[in-house]
Amino acid sequence: MNTNHEFAIQRISNEYELLQSSKEDKKYTLLYKAIKRCIRKRELPDQWLLPPTRILSISMALSRTTVLKSYELLLLEKLILSKVGSGNRVNFVGLEPPNKFPKKKDFKSSDYPEISQKGQSYLKNISLINRLPGNDVAFRPGLPPLDVFPVNQWKKLLNAYWRHVKSSGLSYAPSTGLRELKKSISKYLNVSRNLKCQADQIVIVSGSLQSLYLIANTLINKSDAVILENPVFPNVHSVFKSSEAHLIPANLDKEGIQLSTLDKPEHKNPKLIHVTPSNHYPTGVKMSLSRRQELLTWASTHNALIIENDYEHEVANLANPIPTIFSLDNESRTIYMGTFNRLLHPSIRLGYMIVPNYLIGVVEALQEHSHRFISPSIQIVMNQFIERNYLYKHLEKSIAVAQERYKLFIREFEIHCTSMMIKPKSFSSFHVVALFKNEVSVAHEKDVIKRLKERNITAFSLSKCYITDSKKQGLILGYAAVRTAVMLRKIKSMSEVI
Repeated sequence: MNTNHEFAIQRISNEYELLQSSKEDKKYTLLYKAIKRCIRKRELPDQWLLPPTRILSISMALSRTTVLKSYELLLLEKLILSKVGSGNRVNFVGLEPPNKFPKKKDFKSSDYPEISQKGQSYLKNISLINRLPGNDVAFRPGLPPLDVFPVNQWKKLLNAYWRHVKSSGLSYAPSTGLRELKKSISKYLNVSRNLKCQADQIVIVSGSLQSLYLIANTLINKSDAVILENPVFPNVHSVFKSSEAHLIPANLDKEGIQLSTLDKPEHKNPKLIHVTPSNHYPTGVKMSLSRRQELLTWASTHNALIIENDYEHEVANLANPIPTIFSLDNESRTIYMGTFNRLLHPSIRLGYMIVPNYLIGVVEALQEHSHRFISPSIQIVMNQFIERNYLYKHLEKSIAVAQERYKLFIREFEIHCTSMMIKPKSFSSFHVVALFKNEVSVAHEKDVIKRLKERNITAFSLSKCYITDSKKQGLILGYAAVRTAVMLRKIKSMSEVI
C-alpha cells in the first residue's frame, strides 16, 4: 500500500473511532465527518491524495458504498476535488482559517540553557556574510555565464550514473571525497596550474565557505592571530571573526599583500594568512611572483600557514599564468582552496582543498562529525566531466562569453552611470568594482544597494569588505551571467538609481 495512503487512513481511522459513540449517525455519515475533521484540523494537508475507495473500505472494514457516499458528501462541500485518473484530493480553498495552535508559555532566555560562546559569535557575525537568495542574476557577483553551462552533457552523465549504479553505491561514501574524483582534480591541477599534489591530500567540500569553516575549526583557538587582506571577501571575515580569532588587516599595493606592514610586535606569530593571489577579491590585484616568494619566506619565519584561495584562477590567469603559492612552497605551509561553484554554477555545491599531510586526519574527523560527505552521484559525474574534457571546453566557452559581456558592460556602464568608475579596466574576473567618483557615506552606498534591489538588481557592498574603519564605498557587480538584452535594460534602470 502507498505509504501516503497509510498515513491518511491512520488519521481518518482515529477520528472515526472517536465519532463511533454517536449511534444516531449512519456509517457513511460518520466517515464523512471523520474525514472532514481531519481536513479542518489540517491533519490532511492541502492537495493530499485520499486513499482510493476500495483501499479505504478494506482498511476500515466498511463497504465500498459507504466510502463512496462519504466522498460524495465531501465533494458537495468542495472539501475534496475529484479528477478522472488523478483520484480525490483535499481542497483547502474556501476553508475557514484553522483554530490557532495552543500558545506555548513564553520564558525568558535565562530559563533555557545558555547558547555557546561560539554559537553566539557566529550569530553576531551573520550579517557579514553575503547572502541574498533569489533568482536575480543582474548583477550578482560570483556567477559565471550560467546560460552556457552544458546542461545536456551533465544530464547524460547523471542519467548514465543512475542506470549503472549498484546498490552498494547508495551506501556511505568517504568523508573526504571519492578517490577517482580526487585523482582527476589532481591531474587537472597539474595540467592547468602546474600544481603537483597527492590525491590523498585533496578534500572534497561543498565550496570555499565550508573549506574555511573546516580550517578555522582545525586550527583556530580564541585570540589566535589570523592575517586577512584588507579589503577581503566578507565570508572569510565572518568565519574567522566568528571563530574569535584576532584579525590582523593587511593592506595591498599593486603587487598584492603588503608584508612590510605586518612586522609589528602585536602581529607576532600569526597562525594563518589568507590571500587571494590570482585575483584579489574584490579589487582584482594579482600578487606578483616575487611577492609570493616573499610571503612564503615570511610564513616560514613566523611559523604560519598560508591559505591560498584560488577561486578564479582559470579566469584571471588565462593569458599570463603565475605559479601558485602552493607549487612554490617547499615546506608544506600552504592550504590550497578551489571551487567549481564559481566556474560551473553555484547550485552544484562542489569544491576542494589541498591540505598538508599533518592536517588530513583532523579535517576528516571534523567532516565525519558534520556533513559526512558530498553526494557520490555529483562527485562521479564531476569526475566524468573532467575526464571527458568537458570541463576544459566549458571553461574556454565561459571565458570567451564573459569577455564579450565584460566589454559590453563596461561600454554601457560608462555611458549611463557617469557618477561612478569601473576598476579594473581589463578583464580578469566575472565581477567588477564600481567606485563613486565623489565621496559618499556608507549609508548612501547601502541606500543605493537597497533601491537597486527594489528593481531586481543585485549589487554587493564594497565597504562591507573592509576590516578597518577606513573604507572605500562602491558596488561589486557581476556581469558574466547577464545576457545582452537584459544587461542593456538593467544598466539603464541602474543609472536611474545611481
